[in-house]
Amino acid sequence: MAGNWEWVAWNKEAVVVAEVVCPECGKKRTDPSRACPACGAPPMRGNELRQRVEEVRDEDLEPYVTLRYIARLFKVLAILMVIMLIGEVVTGLLTEGGAALMTLIGEATKLLVIAGLMWGGGDITILMIDAGHDLRVARILLGRINSALQNTEGKPTTESRSATRT
Repeated sequence: MAGNWEWVAWNKEAVVVAEVVCPECGKKRTDPSRACPACGAPPMRGNELRQRVEEVRDEDLEPYVTLRYIARLFKVLAILMVIMLIGEVVTGLLTEGGAALMTLIGEATKLLVIAGLMWGGGDITILMIDAGHDLRVARILLGRINSALQNTEGKPTTESRSATRT
């Protein structure tokens, strides 16, 4: 596997490219800095070399700062509800004793449900952030695919497309 990897200068950085394909003939090139042995195409420049897997940069993703604060707020509120529950149970048992047990069970259930809903609200907010990132990534990658398809050689021009329709 190590024999298939080649070091290539790309955008003034060293990156690993699995295989370099000649843009003219489509065959594998062992050294992109030299002419293609199959078709004689000129050497490839750094901007012509592309990584096989397109990745989305961190700068492309929106931070969603407000939604992160809301998620933290919900989770902190859920923790505070559990702390209030513990305090209420301790206070009820110390003041009323066993007589407050039925009231404490009802209150404990109510506070646990509210705390669970708050925690779930925080998780749903984080899920919204992830969904927003996924949508942004899909748009970026589709834009790159569209741009790559628009820049391919031999594509029909708008005149020839409109001429074939009429």
